Amino acid sequence: MGARLTEYDGLGVRLKAYEGRPAAVTGAGKDPVNAPMIRHWCEAMGDTSPAYRGPDAIAPPTMLQAWTMGGLLGHEGRTGAYDELLGLLDESGCTSVVATDCEQEYLRPLRPGDEVTFDAVIESVSDRKTTKLGTGYFVTTRMDVRVDGEPAGTHRFRILKYAPARRKPPKRRPRPVVNRDNAGFWEGVAGHRLLIQRCTGCGTLRHPWLPGCNACGCLDWDTVEASGAGTVYSHVVMHHPPFPAFEPPYAVGLIELAEGVRMVSNVVGVPYDKVRIGLPVRVEFRTYEDEEGALVLTVFRVVEGEG
Repeated sequence: MGARLTEYDGLGVRLKAYEGRPAAVTGAGKDPVNAPMIRHWCEAMGDTSPAYRGPDAIAPPTMLQAWTMGGLLGHEGRTGAYDELLGLLDESGCTSVVATDCEQEYLRPLRPGDEVTFDAVIESVSDRKTTKLGTGYFVTTRMDVRVDGEPAGTHRFRILKYAPARRKPPKRRPRPVVNRDNAGFWEGVAGHRLLIQRCTGCGTLRHPWLPGCNACGCLDWDTVEASGAGTVYSHVVMHHPPFPAFEPPYAVGLIELAEGVRMVSNVVGVPYDKVRIGLPVRVEFRTYEDEEGALVLTVFRVVEGEG
């Protein structure tokens, strides 16, 4: 492989020289494992497991990375190797980045009061790859997390650093991915009905649509038609990247319906910079025509005179 890279990809040879180099040494979590962060995480995820509450609480295993984050100021134990690697990629034209996946292994539960330490290493740099986004390299880092010197978990994080592909912008609005699990929802939207799944085992409402109930595991369900009323639970304003079917900036909201479930949709009816948490909204069905036919999508319009 070394000979092939030398012949065809001199940059790849330089990048692979970073494999095995440390990205962080004797890093330490800025905060010990603590109940407030666990509570915020569980509220955001809608996780009501009793294992994460009370005097014998443990932290959700998927919070593993949260205890190692350095915030805007970073960590003192960080080395320059990772920044050098990304700098080489930037200089080569691979200026865009997207996180592709992560893998976590949990070796022991973390409990409030635990002081987390970690080391990180540049585990691998792939050969040059061509994807729909563009051509670039997958970079994987591995972080080993410890408490009192005892291994607690491993976190692998993989990104793609790439040079964006030049492509003709699509002329039509992107269509949602419809599968057997969510087809009923989109059939309802096409008929100007906002349908919510309801578990027939325990009555829990859920969105997005799923094949089974997260609360009780039952696979049987029916639907209820939402009133369409809701409030803005959270929102972001999209400025970039530009896309021919959209005109940035525009507001995308996490809408809490009156029935209690939440869904993501555009917020319309007021300027993007006037959208606020708590604004009352109501669903609106919009039809878009293109060469593939009519496409019906939902947006949420701010209710005038309220909020």
